[in-house]
Amino acid sequence: MFTIVNNHGVSAMYEMKRPAVFFDRDGVLNEDNGYVFEISKLRWINGARQAVKAANDAECFVFVITNQSGVARGLYKESDIEALHKWMTDDLAAIGAHIDAFEYCPYHPEAIIEQYRQASRRRKPAPGMINDLLERFPVDVSRSILVGDKPTDLEAAQAAGVQGYLYSSGDLAQFLKPLLPQNKNKTG
Repeated sequence: MFTIVNNHGVSAMYEMKRPAVFFDRDGVLNEDNGYVFEISKLRWINGARQAVKAANDAECFVFVITNQSGVARGLYKESDIEALHKWMTDDLAAIGAHIDAFEYCPYHPEAIIEQYRQASRRRKPAPGMINDLLERFPVDVSRSILVGDKPTDLEAAQAAGVQGYLYSSGDLAQFLKPLLPQNKNKTG
């Protein structure tokens, strides 16, 4: 935050806008082994923790946006997702990395659990999770990116005005580093 005082002595507080890196979770940060919700079954993608740290070091916000229809399907509860995200937060802290916010969508139009049966504006490919984060944080959208592993991730990014990149395999940190705002102009 910074303060600007105009010629009339009136001051205003402003927040500096920063770029953000939006990560899909399953298949990008962790291996997608089908409805990952148990801490013991989470396996980080090679370079994922280092990718988060690289985004932190580049002074980007780091967000996770993830569809979690396993809740709607009755496979696990929202509390399981929150416990997993807490564990991920603690594990990242061990290397000096952090995620600024986790967003997830537990809804699905064909849910077996009635309270989760709906077509949600937050379920990718809809951009709701991204838009909710853009409302809460001072994000410079023009310098922000999303890394996903499915076309629906890229559709959500495009709908929110964020550049999307499709990750398929390999070291995530090596994939991400050339895409970070301070490196984009250097590489292309």
